[in-house]
Amino acid sequence: MKPLTLRPAARATAAALALFAAQAAFQPAFCLDLFGAYELAQRADPAMRAAEASLSAGREKAVQGDALLRPRINLSANVSRQDDRSSSSATLPPPLDQVTRSDSSGTARDIALSLNQPVYDAKAKADKQQLHAQAGMAEVRFRSAEQELMQRVADAYFGVLLAGESLRVTQAELAAVQLQRDRAQARFDVGRGKITDLQEAQARVDSLLARELSAQSQLALREAQFQELTGTPARELRPLRADFKPQPPLPDDLGGWQQLGESLNTRVALSRQDLAIATAEIAKHSLSGRPTLELTSRYSQRDQGSGLSSALSPDTRRSLSVGLQLTVPLYAGGALDSRQRESLARQSEAEEQLAAAKRDARLQVQDGYLAVKTGIARIAALQQSLVSARSALEATTLGRDVGTRTELDVLDAQQRVFQVQLDLAQARNDYLLGRVRLASSAGTLQPEALRELNTYLAL
Repeated sequence: MKPLTLRPAARATAAALALFAAQAAFQPAFCLDLFGAYELAQRADPAMRAAEASLSAGREKAVQGDALLRPRINLSANVSRQDDRSSSSATLPPPLDQVTRSDSSGTARDIALSLNQPVYDAKAKADKQQLHAQAGMAEVRFRSAEQELMQRVADAYFGVLLAGESLRVTQAELAAVQLQRDRAQARFDVGRGKITDLQEAQARVDSLLARELSAQSQLALREAQFQELTGTPARELRPLRADFKPQPPLPDDLGGWQQLGESLNTRVALSRQDLAIATAEIAKHSLSGRPTLELTSRYSQRDQGSGLSSALSPDTRRSLSVGLQLTVPLYAGGALDSRQRESLARQSEAEEQLAAAKRDARLQVQDGYLAVKTGIARIAALQQSLVSARSALEATTLGRDVGTRTELDVLDAQQRVFQVQLDLAQARNDYLLGRVRLASSAGTLQPEALRELNTYLAL
């Protein structure tokens, strides 16, 4: 009997993993990282451009609010053609007949310049406060759009990497099973194998061919989503590092993260601005019945042609007036009281929505925090499981060569190795997206966070 060696087992194992190892080793010159993809998306994504336009429009609300308490200056001008005809039997001696002549025609020109400056207008002050709150809401909405874009970029980027890894693992498994199928065919041809082993291997090849098509389709879809988002084909993306070492969140305290979420979460901030607007609405309607005092000034000048009679109006007339105008609202049909009651109800609604937003923020933060924490333990467990699965594959292959294990056992051991590789790739993807989700739910997601995630990518 010949002595047993590991050469057949080692050769079979190496062949089973040859394609996967070759694909993992061969990488093109990667140039686009996660932060670079975000910069491209900022310029290419129409939703982000719409958010920028909305921010510009929202900032004008503050300008409009400031204008309510500033002077208003108006210029008016009028040109008219007058033609007066009348009949009378009375005649006056010259030169009075020219002054009071009954027939006259000519052009009259009027120009006036007026200035109004609010002195006391409580409602205008409330309107100004409300418009500033609306401008603040535009800022929060833009920050929310930025964080949403960062999440979409991270999901698209890591989605392409995960889909590519899934395709590579599937193709490697297909190559390994095809090798086992060919080996089973050779053993069957010489009368040393079973037809069941050959049929089982062929069935797995057919199943993997279908999985390969599905993986190719998924990769194509992910690449199309990435290109639509960034305007750049999803090629030459930097993959995850081989020595992937996940880190816990900082601070490593759920309560601290939840406090950040209640303060900085964009949905909470939007609800807080809604409450400020509703409160200003109450003040606006409660103050609408108060008197207003306004400084007014007006300068006017009238010129008329020589053909018009100057009996009623001289050729040129100028006037200047300066004064105070007091307006006291007396009755508006009950509309003011109704609007105030409506605004009080809106305020209560905004308060409840703010409480709901804080609750949702706490839950979202907890979801992201647990995704990061469990992701670390899951990655470590799967890395150890991969080592064990590869050892089991070597042992099973050796057992098959000496007759103690079957081809089916080898196929099962190979499937476990590749399944763990897929699970590990998914766990890494979930961990990274969990970090993005945690920062977003806490309201601390900034472009610098994407730069930090670049440390998990290969150079």
